[in-house]
Amino acid sequence: MTAAQPTGPGGPKVLKDDLCVIGGGSAGLSAGSTAAQLGMRVVLIERGEMGGECLNTGCGPSKALLAAARTAHAMRSAGGFGIEAVEPCVDFAAVHAHVHQVIAAVAPHDSVERFEGLGAQVIRAEARFVAPRVLMAGGQRIEARRVIIATGSAPVAPKIDGLDAVPYFTNESIFDNRTLPAHLLIIGAGPIGLEMAQAHRRLGSQVTMLERSKVMPHDDAGHVAELLKILAAEGVTIRQQVEVASARQDEPGITLGVVEGGQRGEIRGSHLLVATGRRPRLEALDLDKAGVKTDAGGIVVDAKLRTSARGVYAIGDVVAKSPQFTHVAGYHAGIAVQNALLVPYAKTDYASLPWVTYCDPELAHVGMVEDEARKQHRGDVRMLEVELSGNDRARTERAARGSIRLVAHRNGRVLGVSILAAHAGELAHAWVLAIGAGLKLKDVARMIAPYPTLGEVNKAVAGEFYKPKLFGALSRRVVALFSHLP
Repeated sequence: MTAAQPTGPGGPKVLKDDLCVIGGGSAGLSAGSTAAQLGMRVVLIERGEMGGECLNTGCGPSKALLAAARTAHAMRSAGGFGIEAVEPCVDFAAVHAHVHQVIAAVAPHDSVERFEGLGAQVIRAEARFVAPRVLMAGGQRIEARRVIIATGSAPVAPKIDGLDAVPYFTNESIFDNRTLPAHLLIIGAGPIGLEMAQAHRRLGSQVTMLERSKVMPHDDAGHVAELLKILAAEGVTIRQQVEVASARQDEPGITLGVVEGGQRGEIRGSHLLVATGRRPRLEALDLDKAGVKTDAGGIVVDAKLRTSARGVYAIGDVVAKSPQFTHVAGYHAGIAVQNALLVPYAKTDYASLPWVTYCDPELAHVGMVEDEARKQHRGDVRMLEVELSGNDRARTERAARGSIRLVAHRNGRVLGVSILAAHAGELAHAWVLAIGAGLKLKDVARMIAPYPTLGEVNKAVAGEFYKPKLFGALSRRVVALFSHLP
């Protein structure tokens, strides 16, 4: 437990700890729980809701909303299975209740009670540094041997004339909405925007997306184009290379002034979602008093997640140039705790980093994209692709849209994988392991895959790498030679 020492009369109580964690989101909770279970004296400081963005306004609620939308879509699409298709009657208030029931079911895992049960102390207040490794929070002074900053990120809105005077959702507020938007306008076509676009369209909203540049430039371009065609076929309007210049509220709803192809115009909708990125939460921390350096992207760290201040680490979305994913937050937590409390040799390595956009079908990516691989390895790269239409399990479920595209070195080492398929996020696990462990495609090709499963597509694409050798002229001559033996 935390060691508490009184100060002079009227002074703050002083807590002396092995570790102080600032932030009770995914990164902070992972770090705090690990350290507490190792027997360290831990204090966790959280000014808002325990569980942070992922539990309350991110991963959990968004996937719950997508699941409801997928059910509605299945009702409309049941004809192919010999079941009469029907137009679902969507009770959006009940959908909202479903989303918040999911949040409530997960919340105990991230609760104050659970962490206090592990031996950590939780302070529900805002934290600020007053000196290196010394903080004030809730009227208490915390002096820690090590500090981990895990304050996460917040939505950021672009500079658009009139936007401040217009009511709009972000990913942190849209799950509080109980009324189905008649026409949802979405500024930003990243993963959050795409997921919310498909979910609301399937639940009955008209949806228009506006992207100032290119949709998801870090994913496989071919798979992104195919996903956009699927969304368009479902009725989502997606407009790229569109600059939103102004916003105003009028009697029917919200009007956006746009510039597209040099031409000015207007788009009207009933509701607006701004999904244009996130910024690190650094305000009120007084990082200068701790000696922690920052830049425009967040807190500057080295590969061991150490900040410029001795004994102070930063993890998760608050880190400059860090991939902003919940699984990265957990990954960071393990590295920071090891380096802060044990032997400091763990380093970040994003070579096998996966990410998933949870539309239907899902779009998953691991490792390099093709252009990056060719730039690094020049002519030593092979591109392989297997369509889901050849997978028997996909056929049985009428989920044969998409493919798996793999970039490999000519020696068989996996460099990157893109998967557009139902449950692509699950299919990606094998490739995270393959890239992270330095496995060759022969290891995946030799795998005995249960039949019929979607996972057979992983084995199939690995097998494509060896087909030219396996069925080439040399193999034919060897088989012909041995075929004459008695």
